[in-house]
Amino acid sequence: AASAVPGYSPGFKKPPAMLRLKRKRLRRSEPCSADLPLCGAAPRAPSAPARRNPFSCLDNAPRAAGSPQPLERAWRPPPPAGGSPLAAAFWQVGPSPSPAVAGGFSSPDLHLPVAVPEVPSSPIQEFPADWSIKTRLLFMSSQPFTWAEHLKAQEEAQGFAQHCRATETNLPQSVQEPKLSTELRCAFQQSLVYWLHPSLPWLQLFPRIGADRKIVGKASPWSQDEALQQVLMSDWSVSFTSLYNLLKAKLCPYFYVCTYQFTVLFRAAGLAGSDVITAVISPTTRGLREAMRNEGIEFSLPLVEEGRTRKQKTSEVKLETEDANSLEVHSSMEDGEEPAPSDDDDESFSWLEEMGVQDKVKKPDAISIKLRKEKHEVQVDHKPESLALVKGTNTFTLLNFLINCKSLVAVAGPQAGLPPTLLSPVAFRGGTMQTLKARSINAKARVQLAYEDIFSLEVVGPILPHSLHSLTMLLKSAQRGAFSAVLYTHEPTAVFNTNLGNASPALSKETVCKDLHMCGLHPKTSDQLSQCPTLGKSSIRFLEMKDYSYTWKS
Repeated sequence: AASAVPGYSPGFKKPPAMLRLKRKRLRRSEPCSADLPLCGAAPRAPSAPARRNPFSCLDNAPRAAGSPQPLERAWRPPPPAGGSPLAAAFWQVGPSPSPAVAGGFSSPDLHLPVAVPEVPSSPIQEFPADWSIKTRLLFMSSQPFTWAEHLKAQEEAQGFAQHCRATETNLPQSVQEPKLSTELRCAFQQSLVYWLHPSLPWLQLFPRIGADRKIVGKASPWSQDEALQQVLMSDWSVSFTSLYNLLKAKLCPYFYVCTYQFTVLFRAAGLAGSDVITAVISPTTRGLREAMRNEGIEFSLPLVEEGRTRKQKTSEVKLETEDANSLEVHSSMEDGEEPAPSDDDDESFSWLEEMGVQDKVKKPDAISIKLRKEKHEVQVDHKPESLALVKGTNTFTLLNFLINCKSLVAVAGPQAGLPPTLLSPVAFRGGTMQTLKARSINAKARVQLAYEDIFSLEVVGPILPHSLHSLTMLLKSAQRGAFSAVLYTHEPTAVFNTNLGNASPALSKETVCKDLHMCGLHPKTSDQLSQCPTLGKSSIRFLEMKDYSYTWKS
């Protein structure tokens, strides 16, 4: 039998003893101890250094006693400076990874909050409108979030009905028993609803910029089927047109068009301080802007023009300084002194004359001059500064341009043939109702010398501006005016908070509420979104409420 063979090892997990004996006999120069078994290896000399395993990691290598422990390999974003001790303690504990969101969304790890400034804003009753799309919210409070857990089927259905009917919910300043408040729980479900097109549950449809690695390997039968691509784009065009018609009729406040290269935000008249429909595109390229010009779309580059104005003012100050210096030089020449060499002499083309090729150098043509003028615009390609603003009736031309633009859809890669993602706060033709993913997390963290309970509520998904404001209004009543929040921003959309300088003096609060009362938003939310953006190219990273007053950091 095989078991009777000496040195046999089933499965060859260990080498036979005979092989090891033969290997040992070859080492005649090494002393063999009689105390060791025959199959044992010769002892290593004490002076020889221990060889390190080449496949081991520096983090899990054995360490001597008393050596400092290494830092965690998983990086955590820095805690918001100047925040509450409760929030800082929760950052030390660290939340568990975010779950996947219903509808194929997950918490992206590329848009983590960055370091925030030390100086927070002054406490006020309302925080400014944030037009960036959030990918994750983490609310923290000393009061539990049990009221947001395990909604009943009737409460969930009531929340959906309230959303579809645009029911206005007004809660008291403080809810005494949040867990028993059906009105609060239904309003919470209502605030989690958004609308999406196209709806492909096995694909992550937001964010689209830089999402190739999360889409690669997923089933995409349209990538090689042109007929199917045409059907998808035709259906997408109908949904896109439906959203614009709702926006024009002020039945939809805003919506986003998310492509694999850029994002477009359409806003109804009355929002962001404008009395006409506006569309902002970011980031853009020279090729996209040139194609828009060829289609007759009038647009502006507010951040480029702002930089040009700032540079012009700096140049004027420099010229004034040079004029003052020239006066000094003139007076010195009258005194018999030689003028100092000018910097312009170094930049002259006198070296061409010295070489004798001044007549052979070709003068710049009109195209070169044009490119030189557009040099600054080309330098901002793919950057937030390339933000383009379209206003008024030009937005309808932009609609037709985007529908017929072939570069709107990728022709190769994981996103090939996939139409852009449409995100809207209200229903539209071809749109699919989706809900954000929410869960509560309980933890204990050291605060000073003791451990305290920390309650948190995590919301994951494409969180639109109206959802952020609706959630904060609910927490204001449920958490008795005391909570904090960490906001994770989809960075390409942070530039949408730029003040475009299109404020209308005749646009009052009463006018906005009257015109947008049918757009599906709460009146307080409409009032907030009607204000001119004040955050610039940044977005809110940390939000805190104390005694029913807000402070934030961007």
